[in-house]
Amino acid sequence: MIETVLPSHKKSTAALMAALGLTASIMVLGSASEAHADFRICNTTPSRVGISVGYKDASGWSTEGWWNLEANACETLLRGDLAARYYYLYAIDYDQGGEWGGEAFMCTQDQMFTIRGIDRCGDRGYLRTGFFEIDTHEQPTWTVQLPDPTIESSAAR
Repeated sequence: MIETVLPSHKKSTAALMAALGLTASIMVLGSASEAHADFRICNTTPSRVGISVGYKDASGWSTEGWWNLEANACETLLRGDLAARYYYLYAIDYDQGGEWGGEAFMCTQDQMFTIRGIDRCGDRGYLRTGFFEIDTHEQPTWTVQLPDPTIESSAAR
């Protein structure tokens, strides 16, 4: 399994960015013994979070959400071998506020969704949301660790 840390929580971006130097040596881990392939996310925060994912497959761009992930829990978002190198995530901290996002804009909505296409979100009645890019390096399986910014900010001091 390959792991990566999602590095931006807008509520405490400065502390999280400072902590990245401490976590860089453990960001990517490999294991050839995994028998199945999936795209997973692990929530290492003390909060419940909402997760949405974006990706491009043979039919074009898609976004899906929402997975409601309890504190300190993992969830498989996409099952099977990964079809693309790049995946995109957006997460909301339900309990403490804030979000994890980026500059890759895709369509979402407030309720559970699967949306085809990433253009003209507003014209189609969707929200335009900034996702963070995850490079899987074309591995068949990948796990994203959503970090707890309070632990990382303490470690960075």
